[in-house]
Amino acid sequence: MQKLLIKLIIVQTLCFGALFSASCKSGEVNPDPPVDTTHLQFKTDVTYWLTTPDKIALLQKQNVSLLFKTEVNQNPTINTDEALTYQVMDGFGFSLTGGSAYLINKLPAANREALLKELFSSDSNSISISYLRISIGASDLSSSVFSYDDLPEGQTDVNLAHFSLAADKTDLIPVLKSILQINPKIKILGSPWSPPVWMKTNKSSVGGSLLPEYYPVYSKYLVRYITEMKSEGIPIDAITIQNEPLNPNNNPSLLMLASEQRDFIKNNLGPDFQSAAIATKIILYDHNCDHPEYATSILSDADAARYVNGSAFHLYAGNISALSQVHTAYPEKDVYFTEQWVGGPGNFAGDLKWHIQNLVVGATRNWSKNVLEWNLASDAAYNPHTNGGCTQCEGAITIDASITRNVSYYIIAHASKFVPAGSVRIASNMPDNLPNVAFKIPDGRIVLIVLNSSSSSQSFNIGFNGKLATTSLPNGAVATYIW
Repeated sequence: MQKLLIKLIIVQTLCFGALFSASCKSGEVNPDPPVDTTHLQFKTDVTYWLTTPDKIALLQKQNVSLLFKTEVNQNPTINTDEALTYQVMDGFGFSLTGGSAYLINKLPAANREALLKELFSSDSNSISISYLRISIGASDLSSSVFSYDDLPEGQTDVNLAHFSLAADKTDLIPVLKSILQINPKIKILGSPWSPPVWMKTNKSSVGGSLLPEYYPVYSKYLVRYITEMKSEGIPIDAITIQNEPLNPNNNPSLLMLASEQRDFIKNNLGPDFQSAAIATKIILYDHNCDHPEYATSILSDADAARYVNGSAFHLYAGNISALSQVHTAYPEKDVYFTEQWVGGPGNFAGDLKWHIQNLVVGATRNWSKNVLEWNLASDAAYNPHTNGGCTQCEGAITIDASITRNVSYYIIAHASKFVPAGSVRIASNMPDNLPNVAFKIPDGRIVLIVLNSSSSSQSFNIGFNGKLATTSLPNGAVATYIW
């Protein structure tokens, strides 16, 4: 009987049936006949979910006993302190690109509903995404280039008589409406890749700059977008002025220097938002961490800064500490992390480690109110995309003959499933090779996300209120602990 009980405990620990977990592989633990383990109970103070770089565990709940005790040991300790608080979180999620919406919307109705519930609901079967980024007009991960006011060459429309959201009404808007039925509180950020080409210096979707004479018209274009999306039942919580304003090479794209963005905000968009009583936040920059001065140069202008909520960043260049640099200079303004791709076919172990360390831990420890990975969905060939757009942007899920969950799904899920909007980051120290971040969530529990960045397995303590709970992680693994 004692031997059977030990076997049952091993089976349940390694093969606990959490949703999203990998099946136990043949030859590892394969009880025959199947053993009913549902009656076994473990006393624990801390529950945790694990993802390993070999994919044996994928957001898998570990049914082990972690108790807070007064005994001390020689392990490194991550001490958490709920009395020392930082930013309130807006959420974790992805960009719902036009291509993502197309792939999701073409699924059979029952499959589509099940997938959206898995992604966006608050029940135990979901990863509970709480923040989405969408493109205002086409992004490079749309199937074609469009704006909401496209005209034949040589024509203009300063009164926006031809403005229409029609291009988004086939896929994006219906999918957003379904998501909002599941999670009415989800935050949505809109980002333009390009204005209509007739407003640009080069009359092309690629590059060029916004002509100053069209600043007033483009401002009204963005106001119109927000008001018409609202009339569709889709509230836009915030917009950035331009996706990657220092990258004029994508399709679509626009070069917008900091001085141009500053003048557009203070002379046009800010006053227009104010006069139209639009509460949508205005967020600066939306590009790499190597140029934080783009944001600070605008925030140093009081006439522009009065309309600005904060600044957004990507990490294709620079260091994530740039977010703290901007926060320290202007602590009354928020910072956000709005995009990071996974390039297909990817490297699960390497991508998991880098993104957890630099984004889920790094961005939040540097004051970001959100963390967004890039593309929510692609097909097996990384489509759709525009001609000249990203050809290797792997989705968090691959939608083909079946649905595959990829590395960014698990990167975000380790935070989104457990750290809802309204959670507060709290203090935790950083022992060597254990990058981590802690939150107090609205129901009063503590959530700690830890990565073992070393090349070997590591035992460590979680310290809370003068007591220690001892745990361990394989090398390259990430775990989310809750108590």
